[in-house]
Amino acid sequence: VQLQASGGGLVQAGGCLRLSCAASVRSFNTYTLGWFRQAPGKEREFVSKVDRSGADYADSVKGRFTIFRDNAKNTAYLQMNSLKPEDTAVYYCVSGLRDGGRWYDPNEYVYWGQGTQVTVSS
Repeated sequence: VQLQASGGGLVQAGGCLRLSCAASVRSFNTYTLGWFRQAPGKEREFVSKVDRSGADYADSVKGRFTIFRDNAKNTAYLQMNSLKPEDTAVYYCVSGLRDGGRWYDPNEYVYWGQGTQVTVSS
């Protein structure tokens, strides 16, 4: 499984970006897709995930970020609105959640994309 993340960039506070994660995998619709992020000097943190049971979000992004997927294109997206400087980080798309794994734990995911930088200026 390969994951290709894109869509990062530099944006002013209050702006928006859409991240994309293209997956090379069969039965894409059966996989959990998620996003984590890592800011300089901080640990990776859960942002959002989507699977058959629906979507979940970190409290810090609820109401501002939306995760969705296009199964026909094998692509997941993270729409980020009302961006804040504290959203600045490298964003990683993930998949391959281990059976029974905790979806908010980065160690529970097998597949990782290469990361895309998001920088929000104040």
